[in-house]
Amino acid sequence: MPSIRDLVEAIRTRDGVDAAVILGRDGLLIDSHVAPGVDAEAIAARIPSIVTPADDLGQALDRGALTTSVLEFERGFAIISVMSAEAILLVLVQRDADLGQLLHELRRHRGSIAALV
Repeated sequence: MPSIRDLVEAIRTRDGVDAAVILGRDGLLIDSHVAPGVDAEAIAARIPSIVTPADDLGQALDRGALTTSVLEFERGFAIISVMSAEAILLVLVQRDADLGQLLHELRRHRGSIAALV
């Protein structure tokens, strides 16, 4: 059975992926595989302040808790995927990467990924 390290390495080695970070709901880093210059701990610390209000919005809209969010920035994308009640996966993706395929695979394998965390 693959480990968390295997998971983040597999995601990170995909074309166009700059970082794969697994963090706790508290923002503490669990594991990461990132490109040089990417500060995984600093990124992980900021994710709960995005997920918590998104969960609140989902509840207010009667849509439930956040599952996946795609944030588009000038120089790429950030995919935030809630894996379980305890863990979140953040993937930093370059602008020209195959975002659709990555999103499909994350959604399809959410249960298996959550079991590793």
